[in-house]
Amino acid sequence: MEKLLEKYSDKLPQKLIDEIVNNVPKNITDKKLESIFEAVYKEYSSSLAEPGECVGVVSAESIGEPSTQMTLDTFHLAGVAEVNVTTGLPRLIEILDGRKNISTPSVEIYLKEPHNKGTDITKIAAQIRETTLRSFLSEINIDITTNTLSVLLNKSKLEELDLDYKIIAKNIEKALKGYKVKCEDDYVLSIKHNKEGNLNDLYKLKEKLKEIYVYGIKGIKQVVPVKRDDEYVIVTAGSNFKEIIKLDFVDTFRTCSNDVFEMEEVFGIEAARQVIINQIMTVLEGQGIPLDVRHILLVSDTMTMSGHVLGINRYGIVKDKPSVLARISFETPLKHLIEAALSGEVDNLKSVIENVMINQPIPVGTGLPHLITRIVNEKKP
Repeated sequence: MEKLLEKYSDKLPQKLIDEIVNNVPKNITDKKLESIFEAVYKEYSSSLAEPGECVGVVSAESIGEPSTQMTLDTFHLAGVAEVNVTTGLPRLIEILDGRKNISTPSVEIYLKEPHNKGTDITKIAAQIRETTLRSFLSEINIDITTNTLSVLLNKSKLEELDLDYKIIAKNIEKALKGYKVKCEDDYVLSIKHNKEGNLNDLYKLKEKLKEIYVYGIKGIKQVVPVKRDDEYVIVTAGSNFKEIIKLDFVDTFRTCSNDVFEMEEVFGIEAARQVIINQIMTVLEGQGIPLDVRHILLVSDTMTMSGHVLGINRYGIVKDKPSVLARISFETPLKHLIEAALSGEVDNLKSVIENVMINQPIPVGTGLPHLITRIVNEKKP
């Protein structure tokens, strides 16, 4: 078997070799194993694209045709009724356009042991969710004699999360500019303006206080623990991936955001490429559309080949096309023409679009090779 593996190591992808080895019987003869390898190699060779084949056009048609049949709705994620995510055609457009502000950002947080088995799962979920002061309030009173706001915190809720009320006081003071926050007694905070404030300001502050962020991770509006197979996963509405992966109990190897640009910022362009692939496949599978992953691989490679995520539009990959005529054919032709003329740009007519525009053979398929022959002059007898 070792000789066979060595023979086909440069002919077949390692993934296919591993799949063959893992699925053949242990007592198989070398002759039968070689015939299996040969059959797989023949099938693999026939599936490769020929030089000059328009794989981009094939991929565009393969993705475009089924996407026109997609629904235009938003529905629940993986049976979690509390968390909504955009799906169908709107989500596909978000991914392929390379939009930085997506409509429903979300993170699937995988946990380390023993938390992935359900230990302290409620406390962990509360630690992740962005929490305002409203959740920890018992009452707010205004002292009109001293122009002071007195805040009584809910002791039991703070103890549930092992949260020190002094941290709450610190976060309030950080959010309120011009106000001094003091810890008067246990779980009682006193808030007063640094200068002479009026009573009307205190009444406004009373309502503003309730919505001040004091605990959790900013941007995570909702968290839902979900059991998948034999472990718990936390699904969020909202995303702040950079802060989430700093938490000790988070499995950073599997935790993933649906925001492509956030993943690029934290883990780099390869991670962003994989998120594009996963997200597109999830959308298509959710609609019951079977599509060969190689079409998606080509699209994701095109979107990330520059080292940054670029959408398939005039602000993304189109603006980076080397051909002036190709850029003109998409949108804003006058702008591209003027810029090319001012900079003295040259179009070498190496792609499809520009050759179609000037009515000459395209460099694909049978138009790709250039045959050069030497003419031999035969002497007449």
